[in-house]
Amino acid sequence: MTGGTGVWLYAVTAAADAAAGFDGLTGVAGEPVRVVISEPLAALVGSVPLDVFGAQPLSRNLEDLDWLAATARAHDVVVSAAVRRAPSAPLRLATVFLDDERVRELLRERQADLEAALVLVSGRTEWGVKVYGDRAALTAAVAEARAEDTAKGAGAAYLARRRAQLSAQETVEHDAAQRAEAVHIRLSRRAAAGRRQPTTDPALSGRSDWMVLNGTYLVDDERAGDFAAAVDALAAEFPGIRLELTGPWPPYSFAGVEREPR
Repeated sequence: MTGGTGVWLYAVTAAADAAAGFDGLTGVAGEPVRVVISEPLAALVGSVPLDVFGAQPLSRNLEDLDWLAATARAHDVVVSAAVRRAPSAPLRLATVFLDDERVRELLRERQADLEAALVLVSGRTEWGVKVYGDRAALTAAVAEARAEDTAKGAGAAYLARRRAQLSAQETVEHDAAQRAEAVHIRLSRRAAAGRRQPTTDPALSGRSDWMVLNGTYLVDDERAGDFAAAVDALAAEFPGIRLELTGPWPPYSFAGVEREPR
C-alpha cells in the first residue's frame, strides 16, 4: 500500500457514543480524526499518506525509535480521548486499511467480539505491573529461607546456610519464575482480567533490569486503590523482586481487535 491515502484506525466505540464527532482532534499524520460508522459500532480513524504509513515505508519507519515514539504518542492522544468519552476498544499502533469500506467490513465481521470488548472495558482501566528480579538479593532470600528449614545448632546451621546458598544460586531463574507466577495469579484475582505480555526488549525500554513479569490487568475503576495496595503488599512479601505499577492506560490489552490490516 503506497501512494494515495490509507485509513489509520484508532479505536472502536458504540455508534451512539461517536455521533457527536471528534472536532479538533488530530492524529498521527496531523490529520483530523473522523468517524466511520457501521451500526451499532463506529471506528475512529484518520486518512494518512501511504508513502509514510503504507506497509513498506511503515516497516522502515517503525525501526526509527524517535519516529515510533512520536507516532505512538499521537495515537494514544486519540485513543485516550475516546476512552474518556465512552467505553472504547483501542486498536494497536499501525493498523492501516485501504479505505473506509474495509473498516466497515471489520466492524461487521467482528461485531460480536467488539461489542463484548466494549462491555468488558466499561468502567474499567488497564494497569501494568512489571516485576524485576535482583539475582543477588533473590539468591540471598531463598538461601535464608532454605537454611531456616534445615539444621539447628551452630555447626549444622553454617553447613545448612552454605548448602542453601549454593542451591539458591543454581535455582535463581526457577525461583524468580515461581514468584512472578504467584504475583500474576494473585493480581489477576483482583482484576476483571489479567494477561502476561512478552517481557520488554531492553533496546526499547532503555533499561537493563532483569524483567521476570510484564503483566497487564483490567481493573474496575472503583477498585484501583485496592489494586495498587495489593501490588505494594506483594512487593513486601517477596524479597528479591521489585514490582513496578504503571497506568492508568487505555485497555489496549483487552480490546479483542486482532486482525491483519488490508
